[in-house]
Amino acid sequence: MEESKQIHEEKLEIDRYERTYMILAAAMLGVFFAALVAGAIIYGVHLPTAVGFVNPILIDETEFANPGLRDMGDNRYELYVVAHMWAYEIGTTDTTAAGFPVLHLPQGAVVTFNVTSRDVQHGFYIEHHNVNLQILPGHVASQTVTFSEPGTYHVICHEYCGRGHQTMGMVLIVDRATGA
Repeated sequence: MEESKQIHEEKLEIDRYERTYMILAAAMLGVFFAALVAGAIIYGVHLPTAVGFVNPILIDETEFANPGLRDMGDNRYELYVVAHMWAYEIGTTDTTAAGFPVLHLPQGAVVTFNVTSRDVQHGFYIEHHNVNLQILPGHVASQTVTFSEPGTYHVICHEYCGRGHQTMGMVLIVDRATGA
């Protein structure tokens, strides 16, 4: 009996190289987890999630019935956007030569984007800004961004939404503040 126990214990021994790599892997996982926690607590970094829900069939009976920019005062705005195959509705008739809707914003504007989809999954990515939303039918995605620098910023759909996907976009033009 004693002999079989001794043989069994020998089989459970871990090679020192394997042990070293397991310890290193566990330490790296600990460092990555600590970085995630620090990012969330210290810097306030959070993953974008759905902030609300709307019935895509009844979207015209919600705040998305009239998409567009709403002035909230003090250079703060809310933009309601409805994505559908293959365009963004933003309540403007101003378009580029390619047919993308154009929205003008003042420099320093703080804009909260509220975006939903009428039909299929879409994306909402603003170049040169930390806005990258996944838009699902029935879900409302929201993110706030400050446009400190004047310029032209393109918004693209980065989730494949059908054969016209490559034609889906819009343009944000941030106009220089007067006196700047």
